[in-house]
This record gives sequence, structure tokens and C-alpha cells, in this order.
Amino acid sequence: MKYKITGRNIDITEGLRNAIEEKLGKLDKFFASDVEVQVKMSVEKNSQKIEVTIPVKGHIIRSEQTSSDMYASLDAAQQVIERQIRKYKSKLLGKKQSLPSFTSSFVDDSAKDEGERGAVVKNKMFGIKPMDVEEACTQMDLLGHNFFVFVNAQTNETNVVYQRRGNSYGLLEPEA
Repeated sequence: MKYKITGRNIDITEGLRNAIEEKLGKLDKFFASDVEVQVKMSVEKNSQKIEVTIPVKGHIIRSEQTSSDMYASLDAAQQVIERQIRKYKSKLLGKKQSLPSFTSSFVDDSAKDEGERGAVVKNKMFGIKPMDVEEACTQMDLLGHNFFVFVNAQTNETNVVYQRRGNSYGLLEPEA
């Protein structure tokens, strides 16, 4: 793997660079040697954040971790990425164009893990009534969900409101 390491409000020391290459080097068993890993580090007050992005053909594997110690953030990011890869192995390898990004041993192992991906275990049906966006947000909060599907009373289209970080909301609308 190739590493592209950038920092904001932090100097990328040789020790930090070596720690990144050592920790993320554990992921070498999954990826081909030409895959580029993008690592962005930033420091704000007592918060040390690391963002690791691995673009593979058709997918992006990403982890963003924050803690009071950059090395702890790096450990957490490496664990999250490895967990994502294992969890979504069949989905990541499902498309033939994704195969060149992964090692042959990782691809060959996929036959053993075919049943690893979860199946739909619950099917829920509900009526959708027309409402405005604010009412949909209220309904979502009352249900305790992080998204809510509804028919927008103004456009008569199916929309989705969702909870964003920082207690704000997002709205998904179909494109005309």
C-alpha cells in the first residue's frame, strides 16, 4: 500500500509516520500493493483526529476517529477499517471490477465467509401519510429513529429526513 499523509495544525514526525505505516500496514493482507491510503491528521485544542480513507474501485473504506492521543486515534481507526472490511467482505468483492484492489488471498478466503453477511431479519410495513418536513422530523424524534420516510405534503414525493451529527437534520428528495 502507498500512503499519502497530511496534517493540519500538526507536524508529521518520522515517529508518527512510522506508527501510521506500522498500524495500517496490518491491512496489507487485504489490499493490493498499488492501493493508496489517504491519512489526514488534525489537532484542535485537546482533540486529536485522524481520518483514514482507502478508495477501492467502486467503494470507499473510511474511518474517522478522535481522542486525546493521536496514537489512540490511529489504533481505533485501524480497528474500525479492519472490522468494516471483514463485515462487508462479500459486498466489497461482489463486483468484479473491485477485485484488482484486493489481494488474491483475501479474495480466495471469501468463499469461506459467504454466509457472514447478515440477511434481512425483519420486514416492517407502515402507512405513509403526507406531512411537512418539520412534522417528519418531530415524528422521527418521537420514534427514536435516525431516519424517517414520509410523503412531502408540498411536493407529493417520497422523502427521507435523517439525523446528522451535531443534532441537525438532513432531507433526501428525489431528483426531478
